[in-house]
Amino acid sequence: MTGKEIINNVLDELDIKAPTLAEQIGVLYQRIFDLQKGKTKKISSQLANAIIKVYPQFQLSWLLTGEGDMLTDAPPQRYHSNARQVDDLSYMNVPVIHIKAQCGYLAGYGDTEYIDTLPTMPVIVDQTYHGKYRIFEAEGDSMDDGSRNSICDGDKLLCREVRRDLWLPKLHINDWYFVIVHRTKGISIKQITAQDDNGNITCHSLNELFNDYTVNLDDVIEIYNVIKVVERSMRL
Repeated sequence: MTGKEIINNVLDELDIKAPTLAEQIGVLYQRIFDLQKGKTKKISSQLANAIIKVYPQFQLSWLLTGEGDMLTDAPPQRYHSNARQVDDLSYMNVPVIHIKAQCGYLAGYGDTEYIDTLPTMPVIVDQTYHGKYRIFEAEGDSMDDGSRNSICDGDKLLCREVRRDLWLPKLHINDWYFVIVHRTKGISIKQITAQDDNGNITCHSLNELFNDYTVNLDDVIEIYNVIKVVERSMRL
């Protein structure tokens, strides 16, 4: 029995969906998703132990191999959570751009074949999204001032493209942080604090150690609104 078959049997037995299981056992949804898609072939011992810690009715050996009985003699456990149940939960797969690999993106941002080679990350959504989306991974601490509004090193940010015809006369600079893809300066994540009639924008970092600077929109390839942080490492 494959890892895909095992995890689907677990979900069927518990009558829950994959995102719910991931939340209950304290793992990233990506790990369950990779099993369901066959990208990961077997359930790891770490994941199996996370499952039986919450649901001890499953046999550890069955989770690891698919052989033998699925259930033990332990009474079935039902996880009690204060999480809101969302009906018809769905997801979209979004290309991930690592800032360290930005040179490749600058060369291939308009090439569909190149975009198709990028890794993707499933993002849970409960509404229909329109437009072009990317996930950018932040690097450095220029947008980290220690506040709850910070963007930290390693954060993965779901971003929606701002169409070029909406750049002028004014971007909605008071509503969003922005990802700015510049022809020569590369990719940066900034707050835009000013925009003049000539298309010059002032890029501001939350960290006061970094100075503001100005770029002209003629030198910018793409602009994205930062919608939300979809992954943040809590490692100390």
